[in-house]
Amino acid sequence: GKVVRTRHFSIRACASPLGFPRVGIIVPRHGQSAVDRNRLKRRLREILRQDVLPGMRGLDIVIKAAPGAYSVPFADLRLEVNGVMGRLMS
Repeated sequence: GKVVRTRHFSIRACASPLGFPRVGIIVPRHGQSAVDRNRLKRRLREILRQDVLPGMRGLDIVIKAAPGAYSVPFADLRLEVNGVMGRLMS
């Protein structure tokens, strides 16, 4: 598969053996509280649900957050994830 690293994420994509898309989200502690980790996971799930999954065909995606991702506003997260996904799906 392909791996793309950005300032706030490491995103790995490979062909799905099942024929439908799957997504995994990894949000390590990095000294953050459970509230912060859950907020970041909810934001990422929403971005994927709205922007990525409708156009995704037969890929498995794993997104791992870096320590700096906790402090990024939602709009910036959306831009960064959509930019990377555009490169991975093309």
